[in-house]
Amino acid sequence: MAKSSECHGFYKLSIEERLRFLKEFSGLTDEEAGLLRREGGLSLERAERMIENVVGFMPIPLGIAVNFLINGKDYLIPMAIEEPSVVAAASNAARMARPSGGFWACSTEPIMIGQIQAVGVKDPHFAKLSVLSQKEEILKLANEQDPVLISLGGGARDVDCKVLSTPVGKMLITELYVDCKDAMGANVVNTMAEAVAPIIERITGGKVYLRIISNLATRRLARARVKIAKEDVGGEEVVDGIVSAYEFAAADPYRCATHNKGIMNGIIAVALATGNDTRALEAGAHAYAARSGRYSPLTIWEKDSEGDLSGSIELPIAAGIVGGATHAHPIAKISLKILGVKSARELAEVMAAVGLAQNLAALRALAAEGIQRGHMALHARNIAVMAGATGDLADRIAERMVSERKIRLDRARELLRELGSQPA
Repeated sequence: MAKSSECHGFYKLSIEERLRFLKEFSGLTDEEAGLLRREGGLSLERAERMIENVVGFMPIPLGIAVNFLINGKDYLIPMAIEEPSVVAAASNAARMARPSGGFWACSTEPIMIGQIQAVGVKDPHFAKLSVLSQKEEILKLANEQDPVLISLGGGARDVDCKVLSTPVGKMLITELYVDCKDAMGANVVNTMAEAVAPIIERITGGKVYLRIISNLATRRLARARVKIAKEDVGGEEVVDGIVSAYEFAAADPYRCATHNKGIMNGIIAVALATGNDTRALEAGAHAYAARSGRYSPLTIWEKDSEGDLSGSIELPIAAGIVGGATHAHPIAKISLKILGVKSARELAEVMAAVGLAQNLAALRALAAEGIQRGHMALHARNIAVMAGATGDLADRIAERMVSERKIRLDRARELLRELGSQPA
């Protein structure tokens, strides 16, 4: 029997029931499920080998978004995030997308760009042609740096150059295009850039300073699309509201910043769960959104001739399934097992679909009921806990605050004194 990520009322299950569902879907061992129960699943010894000056941990909740159907395959999506309503919103959007076939995603080859900066070049445009004329020598040296990557079918693929005019003079920037396969690629690209720097100095007569990867991975794009029948999203008026909200973001960078932030809520939660570089992904996404000179939405929402909703997303996603924290962190490895992705490209496609789903959920909430209704109900529980409430009492205090529309710490403390003295 085929596995399905469709699960109504997943949030109503106990943690143990959710873990059983997860074990059955993903084939987790008892040991792996046990690691998920532990706060962070990381030992101090392992943590000290990951970063410097370790003193402890900062655990983040790990949730599972359900209902995702991407390219005809069911996925459970691990999401590490502290913000309430994000996981629920993604699950709800995925549920709305299922009747129309879910999400469809694709990606380009995992090409990363390494940049070598040469300054003090007397004839930079002539030097540019000189560098390009010796492309094969540059590629050969770059590919000697990582025989394993070459054996897997990756490696440096091409060289390009550009001349930049700056206040301190013209610079010649040589760019290496490297197929990183299933790695994010920062280490190998930086190593290759370092190795070819002396050749660039010899050819150009200039001095090389920076030799480093670019996080604007315009050669490594992920795309996803979805079509949802109007009745599955709440009617044609809701479709109009979603399209109107998108057009607001397209016209105003102040709205657009929050629009794109919501997209990244989903993508970064998956990245963090799988041990990927969240800062690189954020930087690349926002730079890509501004590539035209104007900061723009990463998604597009349209109403088709039948009144149904169509959405799409495109952005650079440099994520890997090997190397770095994806290998060192036990929970990252378990998260990748839960996802069941077989390549970095598949992971990027899943992330793009999750970002599109997250955006859909946010725009629908804004258009249909206001963002606060669901979000603040979950936020109220956090406020109740901050006031000192636990267990069922925290839920009761949260319900009262929501009904009163007074979700504040001082009110939570008042209710704690009032309800805490009453029998449950």
